[in-house]
Amino acid sequence: MHRTRNTLRTLNPAATPARPLRAAAVLGAGSLLLTGCGSGTSTVPGSQADLRARVPKAIRAAGVLKIGSYLHYPPVDFRDSNAKPAGLDPEIATAIGDYLGLRVEFTDLPFEKLIPAVQAKQIDLAMSAVIDTKQRQLGAADDGHQADPGVDFVDYFSTGTSMVVKAGSQLQLTTVDSLCGHTVAVQRGTLQDEFATRQQAACPRTGKQLQVNRFDSDDQALAEVADGTAVADLNDYPVAQYNTTTPERAGRFQLASTHFLQSGPYGVTVSKDETELRDVISKALDQVILGGGYDKILAKWNVSPGAVSSTVVNGGL
Repeated sequence: MHRTRNTLRTLNPAATPARPLRAAAVLGAGSLLLTGCGSGTSTVPGSQADLRARVPKAIRAAGVLKIGSYLHYPPVDFRDSNAKPAGLDPEIATAIGDYLGLRVEFTDLPFEKLIPAVQAKQIDLAMSAVIDTKQRQLGAADDGHQADPGVDFVDYFSTGTSMVVKAGSQLQLTTVDSLCGHTVAVQRGTLQDEFATRQQAACPRTGKQLQVNRFDSDDQALAEVADGTAVADLNDYPVAQYNTTTPERAGRFQLASTHFLQSGPYGVTVSKDETELRDVISKALDQVILGGGYDKILAKWNVSPGAVSSTVVNGGL
């Protein structure tokens, strides 16, 4: 998601995101202190104590990790019945915070405001199904010029774009050109919006036009599919899975394709000049992965196919 362009690759609809090979194990949380000569002690590099000590001073002093998220995108980011942040990202963020001895605090922001908020240091991180792309890393505009300082990413989940259609639809929407001649709905500012815009320009060569209706939320896009105004809603695989399997939505929608396009990895979004925070987050999440907590969170939200075996910094294309 977000406002810059990314190269999207057509996938076999039955394919699932690739899982990276398991990285070499890093030092466990139990390796805390190494006693040196005399009365001094030194922290073992890579240990939990070391990572906690490397958290930037202001964050460590406050004891709070401030995270921006658009909390309207279940099951990744949303509010539960008590209006508390819930879903894949809040639970992963809480696990990272617990490992680092920090409380996590979520701020609900419009999706397009997340990267600017990170850059302006209004929040420490963004976690909101933000897809790591080279353009976002570089801060590049569509014309290739520098648009903003860019951001860094700690990649933690592999996802693709899926198409959700009304239950019972007989349309064969399995290729990019199969969208031509139809109306699709998307959430504004997402990678799916960008893909639809490019396909809209490509459809005239087929002799058919593509109408793209853009909305502030994915629920609004789904409503267009439900009432038949749009034939499909394009969104991230975890969200498409949720929209077609949860009790309140199953029977209303179905998947036209599981992984229609490869979108890229979700990344914890970090300011370019906060490399120490970026690296601490990466190593702490590696420990959450190795400890099994990460897999439990993904299983809870029925998104295990997107699991990664270790984090990657700036792995997006």
